[in-house]
Amino acid sequence: MSVATPSTASSTSSTSTSARPSPAEADPGRGDAPGPATPARPRFAWCVTGSGHYLEESMALAARLPDVDLFLSAAAEEVLPLYKLRIDTLKQRFRVLRDTTASGVPVGMLYDGSYHTVVVAPATSNTVAKCALGISDSLPTNMFAQAGKLGIPGIVFACDTEPVVVTKSPHDWVTLRPRRIELDNVARLREIDFCQVVCSPDELAAALEARLHALALAWNTSSS
Repeated sequence: MSVATPSTASSTSSTSTSARPSPAEADPGRGDAPGPATPARPRFAWCVTGSGHYLEESMALAARLPDVDLFLSAAAEEVLPLYKLRIDTLKQRFRVLRDTTASGVPVGMLYDGSYHTVVVAPATSNTVAKCALGISDSLPTNMFAQAGKLGIPGIVFACDTEPVVVTKSPHDWVTLRPRRIELDNVARLREIDFCQVVCSPDELAAALEARLHALALAWNTSSS
């Protein structure tokens, strides 16, 4: 399935009632104020790490999902602008939660049923290694770990999955050759409970399509 044009289910009623966060709710989780009230219905939690590998394609898919919030690692905040994805612009479409608290305050929203799915896309080799080994010291890895403990399905778009990976840097295309340890960590991650690993934008789109179907939801007809 093409990333640019994921299929749209016959009914789009799920998008007509999407709750847009108010400006006051746009940036919870800073640690200096309580988070927003529980959304009217569960949402997608989309975690962004410091990877530029198919970053634009991943964000385009996120924009087509109904009811989705972004959870940014500190590295993601540095990398997104390099790919001309400005956080203030993302806030016009998403509720954005940032990695600014030592205890991962935004993770608490998993406990009250705010999210039905956690997506980590794209996921750096560092994030994949931490998730595979049960380490949760960033907002995305904490979200992934706690979601698994709660039985909430997770989808991880791992970057280093082939012997040769061609990826887009901010200024050029780069050829990388993942080490055995990176490939082994992807294999370990596949064994984690409640985790589905995908290796391309098309696989990510297909996994999201299946999740939407399971939830009786549909793609947004517009990313606006």
